[in-house]
Amino acid sequence: MRVAAKAFGQYPFYIRPFFWNQRRKYGQVLQAALLWARSPKLFMGVATLYGMIDRRSSPIDPALRSLVTVRVSQINDCPFCVDINSATLLKRGVSIEKVGALALWRQSGLFDEREQAVLDYAEAITRSDQRVQDDMIERLRGHFDDDGIVELTALIAFQNMSSKFNSALGVPAQGFCKRADAAILTPSDLPAPPQSRAS
Repeated sequence: MRVAAKAFGQYPFYIRPFFWNQRRKYGQVLQAALLWARSPKLFMGVATLYGMIDRRSSPIDPALRSLVTVRVSQINDCPFCVDINSATLLKRGVSIEKVGALALWRQSGLFDEREQAVLDYAEAITRSDQRVQDDMIERLRGHFDDDGIVELTALIAFQNMSSKFNSALGVPAQGFCKRADAAILTPSDLPAPPQSRAS
């Protein structure tokens, strides 16, 4: 990593339960969490926001949330995020074939109309050479109410922040998903995105 984690004992006492929980859930402490926690108040804010976005009562179902987080992470070239989110995606019942096809979803027949609308929207938000268009929102309205669209937008924005943070600081994959190596494609591996439509 481009910035080193601190020794465990150097983190404030109120942060350490998060690390213990990660060790129980994943078998190890997340390297990304160790970096965020170098700024304890920032860590607490990010952890709280993530908890609200990935809550059980979210109008975006768990598998779709994970589909979005993996795709955004692929675009932002974040091996750690692709690894952990691909593992979560598999645990949420998505097939390994679908996980492997996600980077090239436009050429795949595995994604339904709702997933395509969501992935198109996520890519428009994430890619600097695209913009969200009104017709994208109209497609989403076929599947979500306005509150759901706000939640989806928050999820995409959060994952952009998280994956760009981790990518910039060189947080490596931690081996959570054996399929992750196949799912990690750098931007140069992907086909050129469609041209942005005029407003």
